[in-house]
Amino acid sequence: MAEHHGGGELGFADKMDYREHDKTYALFLNLVKFGSIWVVAILIGMLVGLITSAGLFAGIIAFAVSGTVATFLMK
Repeated sequence: MAEHHGGGELGFADKMDYREHDKTYALFLNLVKFGSIWVVAILIGMLVGLITSAGLFAGIIAFAVSGTVATFLMK
């Protein structure tokens, strides 16, 4: 069996800052949510710019518009 030679306690849960943990988790969820929105916006821009005959400029506009609209809808 393994032995603990630190002299300290093994239980660390009582010393955690739960408010900071909740803030960090909320930040992580927001980054995932808005990062996913902008990845989908990139894909929409690529769809418009590369697959259709609209051209590159229309793809950039589709990327900006779809990302901005989705961001405002998700707030």
